[in-house]
Amino acid sequence: MTTPHRFARLLGAGALALAYAFGTPVHAQDDKMTPIAAPAQPGAIVLDTGPLPGAQVQESWHSQYGSVFARNVTVATLTPFLPDPAKATGAAVIVAPGGGFRTLSMNNEGWDVAKALADKGVAAFVLKYRLVQTPRDMDAFGQEMAKMFSGAARPNRPPTDNPAVTLAPQIADARAAFALVRARAAAWHVDPDRIGMLGFSAGAMLTMATALHGQDARPAFLGDIYGPLTPVKVPADAPPLFVALAADDPLFGNGGYGLVDAWRTAKRPVEFHLFEQGGHGFGMYPKTTTSTGWFDAFARWLGMHGYLKPKG
Repeated sequence: MTTPHRFARLLGAGALALAYAFGTPVHAQDDKMTPIAAPAQPGAIVLDTGPLPGAQVQESWHSQYGSVFARNVTVATLTPFLPDPAKATGAAVIVAPGGGFRTLSMNNEGWDVAKALADKGVAAFVLKYRLVQTPRDMDAFGQEMAKMFSGAARPNRPPTDNPAVTLAPQIADARAAFALVRARAAAWHVDPDRIGMLGFSAGAMLTMATALHGQDARPAFLGDIYGPLTPVKVPADAPPLFVALAADDPLFGNGGYGLVDAWRTAKRPVEFHLFEQGGHGFGMYPKTTTSTGWFDAFARWLGMHGYLKPKG
């Protein structure tokens, strides 16, 4: 839908090394990664994008920060969280957790978000998208992440900065998620024209890439929660955008607000919340900082745009 732009450069070497912590609170306690059995995922639907090409390591799970994480996801799924039909508004959200495309913060940025949306009458669908392969052994995985943060090992710059290429499997998963929700819209009491996407950190990258390169996905609205705010070329029909970021975010707090400026310059609807404190990866964690209020602000924003009431 658009030509490559500076947003794509965040998928290069430097930002990917930082991005491996996406979806995790940088200063949280209980940071030990403990392997766990895959939790029950009732209702999860396998998407039709197939297995990750060339994958050698299969999906595994671990606990950390009082939450649970998936990694080495090789087959994408979508898990519905449907509101009581009596209060369903017809609006829906595809929820994309973060994790630097290496892990997915399934509780804090997935299931907990979806439950909160369903409580507002909005159908929510947690996208467990395919990930870049990491070592099977947990200790080896931890060492790889530590090297990334120390700068001792950084991935080679990809041959292209175009997200349509570098995020092709993940965008395909997002497109399949939108297609599935639209195909089952009647059964799930969803208006096919009122489906948005909400992403966290790496999931926010995927959300923006889906909006700009996702062809038939066509999100009705976008939520970018502590993702990079590099400017983009904004389509003339770009959907309303909600952005939340903490000023003390160690990854993106000092990177400028070009994405917001680009939306405003294009005269497209945008709301931006810059919280004084909150760090990175606050998600649904209850914190003493005002960043904890992002969800209430997002819900009010949805209401302002009419998504908390049935259409018409």
